[in-house]
Amino acid sequence: MSAGCKNCYAERVSERLAGRGGYPADDPFRLTLHPGRLLMPVLWTRPRRIFVDSMSDLFHRDVPDEYIAAVFGAMAAAPRHVFQVLTKRPERMVSWLVSMERRARALAPGLPKCRVGFRVRRELQAALQRQTLKGNLPEIPQDSPWPLPNVWLGVSVEDQTAADTRIPKLLGCPATVRFLSCEPLLGPVNLGAFFGPRLQWVIAGGESGPDARPCDPDWVRSLRDQCMTAGAAFFFKQYGGSAGKRGHEEAVLDGRLWHEMPTALSV
Repeated sequence: MSAGCKNCYAERVSERLAGRGGYPADDPFRLTLHPGRLLMPVLWTRPRRIFVDSMSDLFHRDVPDEYIAAVFGAMAAAPRHVFQVLTKRPERMVSWLVSMERRARALAPGLPKCRVGFRVRRELQAALQRQTLKGNLPEIPQDSPWPLPNVWLGVSVEDQTAADTRIPKLLGCPATVRFLSCEPLLGPVNLGAFFGPRLQWVIAGGESGPDARPCDPDWVRSLRDQCMTAGAAFFFKQYGGSAGKRGHEEAVLDGRLWHEMPTALSV
């Protein structure tokens, strides 16, 4: 467990939702797969930004390879949406994404059984079939749609130790956008060794909840300045705390809001 997990908001929320919304009543924070929801984005016609596994981690050791492949397959079938995948386990993410076998599995027209109609399944399978060039992937050609252009990959970076450990692995992942979630920000973080065209976005925020650890505005300001120097987008969410300010005031830094978004680059 890393320092950022000490006051896990997802665990608090899951306990509050025990027995509802797919959270097991006996152990609400237990990792649970929901294949029946896998194809929902295919049905959504309006383009969205979708945070994948906001209450979990797609690359947790207990998530089967086949299920990760199914998630990537579903994202491939819904190119109108942008999917943001955040992990604290970039070592598995990079090994998974650079594996030829796993890439082929992700783009193959096979998914766990889902409770959807025949039309939707057929649409999904047709999209995945197009992605795999009729299912034939002896190797990934130069013009292959991999990395998926609508999937952004990120790692959690709460302090310098996390930055030094996780960011190099993130930079080894094929992605159109790579980002950092510096939340909860627990100390100053120097990103000078990692900036460049392969890192496009930094999100920062303080910890929230009854036992929240303080977030120094100078830590946030430093990240903002580093992003400005490197030409990366910067998004500041909140100072956090047990109560704190509300609304837009919670995210004001030096007299303004910082809600910048990245420009996707194929790298």
